[in-house]
Amino acid sequence: MNATAAYTERRDQARRTLEALDRTGGRLANLRTLAFLTFLALAALVIFDRVPRAVLAAAFASFAGYVALAVVHARVIGQEAREKVRKSLNERGLERLRGGWHRFPEKGAAHLPEGHLYAADLDVLGQGSLFQRLDDTGTRAGEVQLAKWLLSAAPSASEVRARQGAVKELTALLDFRQALVTEARLAGQDKADPTRFIAWTEAPSFLGGIRWAWLAAHVLPVFTLGAGFASAFFDTPALPFWIGVVLQLGVVQLTKTPINRMWTALASGESGFVRFEETFAAIDRQTFTNPRLQALKAGVPSSGPTVSERLAKFARLMGFAELKTSGQMHPIINVLTLWDLHVLFRVERWRAQHGGGVRGWFDALAQLEALSAFAGYAFERPDDVFPEVLDEGFVFEAEGLGHPLLEHPVRNDVSLAGPGVALIITGSNMSGKTTLMRTMGLTTAMALAGLPVTATRFKIGKTQLLTSMRVKDSLERGVSYFYAEVQRIKLLLDTARAHRDACLFLLDELFMGTNARERTLASKHLMRELLSLGAAGAVTTHDLALCELEQELPGQTRNVHFRDVIVEGEMTFDYTLRPGVVTTTNALEVLRRAGVVVPDELKPA
Repeated sequence: MNATAAYTERRDQARRTLEALDRTGGRLANLRTLAFLTFLALAALVIFDRVPRAVLAAAFASFAGYVALAVVHARVIGQEAREKVRKSLNERGLERLRGGWHRFPEKGAAHLPEGHLYAADLDVLGQGSLFQRLDDTGTRAGEVQLAKWLLSAAPSASEVRARQGAVKELTALLDFRQALVTEARLAGQDKADPTRFIAWTEAPSFLGGIRWAWLAAHVLPVFTLGAGFASAFFDTPALPFWIGVVLQLGVVQLTKTPINRMWTALASGESGFVRFEETFAAIDRQTFTNPRLQALKAGVPSSGPTVSERLAKFARLMGFAELKTSGQMHPIINVLTLWDLHVLFRVERWRAQHGGGVRGWFDALAQLEALSAFAGYAFERPDDVFPEVLDEGFVFEAEGLGHPLLEHPVRNDVSLAGPGVALIITGSNMSGKTTLMRTMGLTTAMALAGLPVTATRFKIGKTQLLTSMRVKDSLERGVSYFYAEVQRIKLLLDTARAHRDACLFLLDELFMGTNARERTLASKHLMRELLSLGAAGAVTTHDLALCELEQELPGQTRNVHFRDVIVEGEMTFDYTLRPGVVTTTNALEVLRRAGVVVPDELKPA
């Protein structure tokens, strides 16, 4: 089943399920109301002696029915929430296939570090970016992991191949991928962030200084409540009861500070963590054959209770601990039973048993989310290929290479024979020069992250991407465009020196902030410097003097070009890469078509 059919079927199924659940919910709501009203009516009749007291049993039965219906109704409401997320996921999938992903709010721009070596130039993050196209993660940690992989190449070719294998298996597991995201998103209104919860599990104990209170919590309430019971029903003195109450008040006062500190840290951490037992239950249920996926699943315990069971226990403890938020009931119950000590000592025991593994659980979840986002892309683009990634040596060989974010890209064959070689790309305005370089760069970033690419064949070696395309001046910093570009070029050169024979540079219209003569001299010098460092890449230019490098550096530079064609008065582009230097220009024609009057003497013959 192709992606469109799969998403359509699941969206329609979710719609039908929601309609059925809505009808069921309506019936349950009516039955709950009826059961509660029946309870009130029967209870009132008994109270006012209108019916025998035996009817009170029917009243309680009605109330029990009301409670049971409320439990069932809550489950139906939960299932409705789950189906709404599933429906949304499949609608997003269809929107991506229609090209509407540019409207998605998740752009990842907050994850872009200033001065990154290529991300801003290649639309890795931000509006219209690869991240915006890919992101279907359910947690903040998954989103961060996805951005991290897109912003930096995998540390080795073997790691890339491991991710590729995981993505290939996940591509076919649409139900699992959607269940993973669904349960994660149900855990919070927005993408839940487990960072604070992890920090709480790894923090020092808050109760270490009051270990003595554990014994008091288990002895004093038994004595106090027993004394109170004896006083109420066996006519014994009440003094022991009040002595117990006073002692327990003293325990509450002595332990108040550490208890409050722990509760504050716990409540803060739990609010970032929410409830993830169902998310991990989806992982627990899934069987993997790929070693990377098996390793990630092993990041959660392989023996003893599953992660979902451990988290469910924590959720129950939190439910008991939340009595502290009940302003009226909590003080009374806490004094009589030392409730906070009982519950928080059990929470502390849970942390001692399981806290050391929590970071690993959520790291595994984040990686599974990022791999699932990769797999979603592969599922929707079955004609894309997984590249061949080499362990050593610079290689860039692409056949049928197209831009991955364009719906119908024109494809070209592009290759760089090895380190220290470059393409000098000329062509008229809007002919495709910069798009080709962004295609080369973004494809490289995707390949080294573990994604499939838009090509019929792609081979890449160990590569550090370097780009200079969207240089901006800064009025606030007092930096001119030219100086900003010089700063950028200095960064690229320093990086190329640190990664000899392993850099791919992509440079767009060098040194536009200076005069033509100095621009040519500076551009040639920069190209010679990069090539001497073993960097390979491409540069676009309108300065045809730069094309002289093909003769000056034979075998190291190659001239290629794009062109436009005037057909019946219309300017057209075929976006096809050709050898040699461009022989036509279109700047004046572009001005004319924009409505700027061009004198006849300036028009080309």
